[in-house]
Amino acid sequence: MQLLAMLTMLIDHVGLLFFPDQPLWRIIGRIAFPLYAYALALGHRHTSSRGKYVLRLLGIAALSQIPYQLAFETNELNVVFSLCAAAILLRVLDGLSPGWISYALIALVCALFEVFPFEYGAYGLLLMLIFNYMKPGPMLVGMHLLLNLAALFAYGWVIQLFSIIPTMIIAYGPNLWRRLESWRMPRWLWRTFYPAHLAVLAVIVHLIGE
Repeated sequence: MQLLAMLTMLIDHVGLLFFPDQPLWRIIGRIAFPLYAYALALGHRHTSSRGKYVLRLLGIAALSQIPYQLAFETNELNVVFSLCAAAILLRVLDGLSPGWISYALIALVCALFEVFPFEYGAYGLLLMLIFNYMKPGPMLVGMHLLLNLAALFAYGWVIQLFSIIPTMIIAYGPNLWRRLESWRMPRWLWRTFYPAHLAVLAVIVHLIGE
C-alpha cells in the first residue's frame, strides 16, 4: 500500500508540473490521496502513541512546506498538514460522545479547512473521517462516491471521481489488499519520501525555468 501511494503521488505531481495537458497522469494520481487517508485511519487506530504520531506528521509537513511551495508556486498548506489536522480532530472526537457537539466540531473544522489553504479542503477531511469510521464494504464505497459527487457539483472535480478506485479495492478486495499491506516500506523511506520528492521537483522546476 505504501509503495503504491508513493508511486501514484509521484506520478500525479510529475503530471501536474511537466505534463499538465495530459490528464492520464492526474487520473493515476487520484489513487494516492485515498491511500494516505486510509493510512491515517490505520495509524490513528494502531499507533502506540498518538501524540508522537501527530508530532511526526507535523514534522513531515513542516519539512515539506518550502519545497512544496517552490515546486507548485502556491501558498497552500501541503497535504500532510491536512493529515496532521485530521489526526488531531480524531483524537478530540475520541474523547467525545457521538452527538451534536461532535457534529458541530466536524462542521467547524470543515469550515476552517475551506477558509485556510489546506490542500483538498473539507473534501480531504471528510474522506479521512469516512475511512476512520466506516468499515470496508459497500457503505464505505457509497460514502466516498457521494463525497466525490458533492465535490463534482461544488468544485467541478471531474478527475477526482477516479479516486473511488482504491476505495473499491479496500472494500471488495481484502485478499489483494492484505498482500499489498504486507509489502512494508522502511520507516525512513515512508516518512521522508514526501519532503524529499518535493525538494527534487522544486530543483527541477527551478532549473527548467532558468
